[in-house]
Amino acid sequence: MGIVVKIVVFGATGGTGRETVTLGLAAGHHVTAVARRPEALQARPGLQIAVVPDLTNTEMVDDVIGGRDVVISALGTNARGPVSVCTDGVRSILGSMTRTGVRRLIVVSAHGAAESNDGSLYARMLWAMLGHKMRDKDEMEKLIRASTVDWTIVRPPALRNKPHTGVYRTSTDLKIRLTSAISRADLADFLLREATTPAYLHQAPRIAA
Repeated sequence: MGIVVKIVVFGATGGTGRETVTLGLAAGHHVTAVARRPEALQARPGLQIAVVPDLTNTEMVDDVIGGRDVVISALGTNARGPVSVCTDGVRSILGSMTRTGVRRLIVVSAHGAAESNDGSLYARMLWAMLGHKMRDKDEMEKLIRASTVDWTIVRPPALRNKPHTGVYRTSTDLKIRLTSAISRADLADFLLREATTPAYLHQAPRIAA
């Protein structure tokens, strides 16, 4: 077994969050999964489930984050129209990290956010289809970059429900094409690698199969 850390996963009920929890437990990490409802996650050996109905509840968020080594955020939403799930959630997480002294933050964003909105066909199509969500990612990234924590922003392209392979490419200038994709399981694998052996502190790596 390699390095073992205490990880808290926000967005644990989504596709990437669930894969992160599963792979984290398999690697022997101490995993806390945050959910809004207790029935949203199934109890498993070694898994601590934290029910936080509202991420603006600072006391509850502090209780979840305090004493952990790494915070992973895979927050997202399927809602349509203007959204602020990522921005609001990360704002609360950053405040709690400051209060509790936890330093390491790894956040899932998306290729096409902030300076990676490079005018490519991929970025233009993404913004045309998911502009509200991308604006939420942009605002979230601004908060993270202005913080004092040890952050990594991970920017995947399209996400797929495919098996974990552990084989993928990462770079801050990786070429993302219209056909680029990554499985949620392999994205989770990379999040956990960054949790134990950081390679991209204060950077925003891209990832693709």
